[in-house]
Amino acid sequence: MKKKLIIPIFCIVATLFASCYATAGNSGKVPPGQVKKATGAKSAKPYAPGQNKN
Repeated sequence: MKKKLIIPIFCIVATLFASCYATAGNSGKVPPGQVKKATGAKSAKPYAPGQNKN
């Protein structure tokens, strides 16, 4: 009788833990086009890492 109760309870607990997950953040990397949209700029060129001229 105990085995019949332990297996379903274990499955329920395993399902509950499996459904919980954490998503990783973007780590600050946003595409230049998205930054352009957010700032309202006309060009994404200043936000592209390979386009910065010194």
